[in-house]
Amino acid sequence: MAAHNWTFDADVGVYKNHTMSNQLLLQSVGACKVAPFARPIKGVGAFKHKGETVNLPILKELSDPTSAQLDEDTRIPIDKLELGSRAITLVEFGRGVEYTNLAQQFGKFDPANYLQKALMRQMNRVLDTTCATAMKSTDVKLIFQPTSLTGGTFDTSGTPNTTALANLTFDHMGVLADYIAGDIHAPPFEGDEYIMLGCRKNMRGLKQDPQWQDVHKYLQKGELFFKGEVGKAENIRCIQVDREAAFANSASATCTIMGEGVVFGDEAIGYVETESPQLYADPNYQSDFGRTKAMAWRGIYVYASIWDTASDGEAKIIRVSSA
Repeated sequence: MAAHNWTFDADVGVYKNHTMSNQLLLQSVGACKVAPFARPIKGVGAFKHKGETVNLPILKELSDPTSAQLDEDTRIPIDKLELGSRAITLVEFGRGVEYTNLAQQFGKFDPANYLQKALMRQMNRVLDTTCATAMKSTDVKLIFQPTSLTGGTFDTSGTPNTTALANLTFDHMGVLADYIAGDIHAPPFEGDEYIMLGCRKNMRGLKQDPQWQDVHKYLQKGELFFKGEVGKAENIRCIQVDREAAFANSASATCTIMGEGVVFGDEAIGYVETESPQLYADPNYQSDFGRTKAMAWRGIYVYASIWDTASDGEAKIIRVSSA
């Protein structure tokens, strides 16, 4: 996603906050825990507006032949490419805050300096929550519900139908790792590893297991860890998301023993943006000779699961939830 910056269309030129440091911009981009896992979808919706539909191009996996061996006089067999599409609708997001010229002139601190940081933090939270909502939507068909300390059930309808009876354990992570790699054959997110995003209650259940691997035990010198990464179970790297608006500590109203989470590989969540989330300054918000000013952020974008089926080779996300 493009870096955030100040822009405001004026009759002549633009209004910009020239004192905003590059450090603040970098902090903003790196503050999200969930949104960075969405893959940008390029070349679609470049000129689309709020409420318009864009189609995500989907390439279905090529089937594996019984044998790919060639004889000297045999021509190379040519497989046909199978494409699909998924329609999603662009949405406009934004929020603002106002302050007065009097407060700016006589206050000990300039509201413009601290409000821009508050808006930036709010924007980051909204991006994360929006991405997490897409990961937990009914378009994600596979749902795992732990029903014992070692196993659970999978639903394929996009709606959890079983009440979870246990918090996540290392044995559950083995079930998830085997299912995502061996049953639906989702490609790993990076290398041979998958990603889990989850609430602190789920992570607490995993951290208590003696087989849990802390970050320093598997990352080599020079390798990068994800923001919020707390450890690894099987070949699934785990990121703790503490904001319940993104991943709640209770999976449902009837289940408080565990919370929400997702496990995914590559091509799980995509995003399309036609207007990057940006910060705007309006020095004459109420048209009262500059006495009331405002700042806001807004953007036109959408997060969505790239696939909306539970089929082998297509589903890329497994929700951890409960009825």
